[in-house]
Amino acid sequence: MADLSVKIAGVEFGNPLIAASGTFGFGKEYGEFYPLSALGGISCKGITLKKRDGNPSPRIAETPSGMLNAVGLQNPGVDVFIKEDLPWLKQQNTVVIANIAGNTFEEYCEMAEKLSDTDVDMIELNISCPNVKQGGVQFGTSCEGVGEITRQVRKHCTKPLIVKLSPNVTDIASIAKAAEDGGADAVSLINTLTGMRIDINSRRPIIRNNTGGMSGAAVFPVAVRMVWQVSNAVKIPVIGLGGITTWQDAVEMMIAGASALQIGTVLFTDPYAPIKITEGMQKYLDKNNISSVTELTGTIRPW
Repeated sequence: MADLSVKIAGVEFGNPLIAASGTFGFGKEYGEFYPLSALGGISCKGITLKKRDGNPSPRIAETPSGMLNAVGLQNPGVDVFIKEDLPWLKQQNTVVIANIAGNTFEEYCEMAEKLSDTDVDMIELNISCPNVKQGGVQFGTSCEGVGEITRQVRKHCTKPLIVKLSPNVTDIASIAKAAEDGGADAVSLINTLTGMRIDINSRRPIIRNNTGGMSGAAVFPVAVRMVWQVSNAVKIPVIGLGGITTWQDAVEMMIAGASALQIGTVLFTDPYAPIKITEGMQKYLDKNNISSVTELTGTIRPW
């Protein structure tokens, strides 16, 4: 059988499938379906320095082939995560990635410092969340902002650092290069696209925040394009995400240039999706006499 293991910034993953931040909570609910060791890793729900209640409802709505969300980073705060959630996660025999978000450089740096003293395996810097009215989004949409926040956090972070990129920019490759130059060990992309729907009867937006992050199968072609562009612009590993729902999508994303993958929205409709995707990738590799999943990365043959 082909080897499904991958290595990102020195961290070993049993397979390339990582549960994306915001869709998997801290894993306890999904742990009732299957052992979380079946996953390559878990990118935990985005955490902030202090507890957040999130945005008022309605804050999630379906769209064709996807969903809009403006949950607003509801979470218990970094100290509660470290005390109550992390010990359980570290018993699950999978890679644990702490996803952090903040309003200021100081908040990001303080969280990175706190988490560097824990057993988390990696830290993912969320500078691209589009569903809060204040926060990391201002850092994630310019090369200068991305470079500076990455440099600042790097000084306080001793764990491998992933920078999660926003697709709501004009040149994703330059943004990724700024993260690399700032000291990122890897980049993950894409976060959600900013979207909006309106109820034609009330004439109000269907979610209270007015706009939200669009995810799901509909964004997959955009994600593939951006992963391909970024993988050609940086030397650090690229973690691809955005609309992956099948094993065929997963293979395609790796061919485009991803070294590992995150899956998110599909978990809401099929919690067993990671298992199915992993099994499908295994069969594809074996059928094509490919000895390691790493051999897929960046093998696209452009016209």
